[in-house]
Amino acid sequence: QVQLVESGGGLVQAGGSLRLSCAASGRSFSSLPMGWFRQAPGKEREFVAAISWSGGSTAYADFEKGRFTISRDNAKNTMYLQMNNLKPEDTAVYYCAESRHRVGGIDRRGPSDFGSWGQGTQVTVSS
Repeated sequence: QVQLVESGGGLVQAGGSLRLSCAASGRSFSSLPMGWFRQAPGKEREFVAAISWSGGSTAYADFEKGRFTISRDNAKNTMYLQMNNLKPEDTAVYYCAESRHRVGGIDRRGPSDFGSWGQGTQVTVSS
């Protein structure tokens, strides 16, 4: 079982940027796709982005429209989410997770397709 810890959240003004990190421990996570999700108060957890085990393939939710970039550094057991041009509607708790699917993981975007989860990091965007 891999343990995941998110960091980098905070309060930012609309139009600002944040870089989230997800550090893995317990074992290497380089063999599985990884993803980011978010959950706003009163809403369901939703897919944000996913990345293949090698980092060569990525997938994004439509709402991002080029504002977010997912990446990973397997040598450091860390995944990142660079978020630019943030909007108030991006306010949520952001979670990183490890896919259950070794093959095609970035195309399986439901929360149930992911196994290990971090505790989340709060992102608040003020208008």
